[in-house]
Amino acid sequence: MGHRVNRVGEQMKKELGDIIGRKIKDPRIGFVTVTDVEVTGDLQQATVYISVLGDEAQKENTLKALAKAKGFIRTEIGQRIRLRKTPEISFEFDPSLDYGNRINTLLHQVHNHNDNNDEKEREN
Repeated sequence: MGHRVNRVGEQMKKELGDIIGRKIKDPRIGFVTVTDVEVTGDLQQATVYISVLGDEAQKENTLKALAKAKGFIRTEIGQRIRLRKTPEISFEFDPSLDYGNRINTLLHQVHNHNDNNDEKEREN
């Protein structure tokens, strides 16, 4: 069961990238990357994780535009992937990117702090 769910998720991720990049002409949609698709075990729901290049306003506008185009996107997915029932789609920002950036920032702070301490020790 899990293998099929993963396959459907991967196929949806690939198709969604194409659909969002080429088929939707909404100017509110910025540069979107589909980072992951999680499909429930019964293939009824799919959460699409995205990252959007730009500021908070650009990100929010993109999310609104994708929500508005959800019906069209689902129809396109249904035509491209052979499933008895196309999953309901919801879009969310990928939290792992912010998490990764936060860790990166903390690592730089620790590294800079250590460099400053090393310099102080050399001066003494």
